[in-house]
Amino acid sequence: MSQFTIRRIRESDVDDVVGLVYDLAEFEKAPDECHLTAGQLHTALFGEQPAVFGHVAEVDGGIAGFTLWFLNFSTWRGVHGIYLEDLYVRPEQRGTGLGKALLATLAEECVNRGYARLEWSVLDWNPAVEFYRALGAEPMDEWTVHRLTDEPLRKLAESL
Repeated sequence: MSQFTIRRIRESDVDDVVGLVYDLAEFEKAPDECHLTAGQLHTALFGEQPAVFGHVAEVDGGIAGFTLWFLNFSTWRGVHGIYLEDLYVRPEQRGTGLGKALLATLAEECVNRGYARLEWSVLDWNPAVEFYRALGAEPMDEWTVHRLTDEPLRKLAESL
């Protein structure tokens, strides 16, 4: 098995991570919904006020997986947490421990910073559901994610 390293995303990684985001969109059967550009990701990660953070899994000098995440806040706990927006490992690297190492890195980030939780959403059909449960993650079945985008988002904004 190849050795791997988990580290923060560097500016030089942006193009590779964008490519993996598109691979993730393909895996999630929604390639037409992905419009991320390298410029957008660079600004989000390295702009004047970065609000997105990330890590990569590096194997033999190449990027084999990534996480992108941001801070959320628990009003009940009174502290931040991490919301994992994306985690992706190249198919040929799955089962090697990269996914667990990426999640463990975020768990360590939470513990070291006093954050209360690490959260993410996963598609019901994704085989990773069992992997997450084996780590002790609990599905929040009583919560339903709601989202406004595109025209409904604009319409609500214009209602003021």
